Amino acid sequence: MTVLLVEDDAPFAEALAAELRACNHQVTIAGDGRAALACVDRDRFDAMILDRMLPRLDGISILERLRADDRTLPVIMLSARGAPGEKVEGLEAGADDYVVKPVATAELAARLQAVVRGRRWPAGGGAAGGAASADTLRAGDIVVSPSRFRAWRNDEPIDLVNLELKLLAEFVRNAGSVLTRAMLIERVWGYDFEPTTNLVDVYVRRLRQKLTANGADDPITTMRGVGYMLRG
Repeated sequence: MTVLLVEDDAPFAEALAAELRACNHQVTIAGDGRAALACVDRDRFDAMILDRMLPRLDGISILERLRADDRTLPVIMLSARGAPGEKVEGLEAGADDYVVKPVATAELAARLQAVVRGRRWPAGGGAAGGAASADTLRAGDIVVSPSRFRAWRNDEPIDLVNLELKLLAEFVRNAGSVLTRAMLIERVWGYDFEPTTNLVDVYVRRLRQKLTANGADDPITTMRGVGYMLRG
């Protein structure tokens, strides 16, 4: 995997890059925000590990620029700042994951694999054309194929990151039933506790935006104080 590591702490960056290279990743280091954007313009990367506090251009601004330009490069924000509101801000800006320093290299490498896997969708036709696989899930006009990391609405593909697709698949599997935030946290994120942040609400909001991007109605109902339900 080719990884762009954006980190202004040079000793830390070199140490982390060495550990990732030992995991068979190719790593390029950018020491500030503008250098990071220049690297993205010049070279192709499978993923970016992005520090939040950077000279010249901070991590949130980099994310906003990437997403405004419709760049779908998977990004893990890696920061010493881990307050709930800061995590939510990073996710809302477009990060696929938010990891607080320090983190074990093995965990970071696993998270890299997860965010990249969610973007490697095979090319091919839409669900109606027979491209959907045997694990296809359907609810109304929404189709999800978890094994192929693909989703459609009204036969139009939806560009989802890994966690968004997992969230949509969980909704489709349970269409017509209420899913609490605690249930979603356990089934989508794999946590056995409900965090104090509004992480689920952030991802539901992002999912809603993509499901309604072409003017379609919002298929997700908010059950106030309880959770959410996808209408079947």
